[in-house]
Amino acid sequence: MTSYSKIMSAASAGYAVFALVKPRHLGNALTKSPLKQAEYDLTARVFGPRDLVVSTLALLAPTPAAREQAMFARVALDLSDAILLTPEGTTKGAKAKVLGVTVGWAGLNLAAILADRRAR
Repeated sequence: MTSYSKIMSAASAGYAVFALVKPRHLGNALTKSPLKQAEYDLTARVFGPRDLVVSTLALLAPTPAAREQAMFARVALDLSDAILLTPEGTTKGAKAKVLGVTVGWAGLNLAAILADRRAR
């Protein structure tokens, strides 16, 4: 049986590595100012370990219920990222991009949870 939650968790782990390797991606998404972009590097570096931990918990969960709890944590983190980062965008386009990615990722994770429930 395919676990969509595992697929999404592996993708989140991939993003976590990307955030650690290329933290400037966040500042680039939020502002065009090279001076301001660096201010978001630490935030992106925090995403790396945070997302690796949550992804690992979901991937190695001993039960479907434990995996689902890790996935709900992922959804909550994505939504909190949306709330905190969207206002940081310096243009309407940047705000829309950040909101779309964070809420979109939360939605995909929620869809994975629901698909896995139906498959049980």
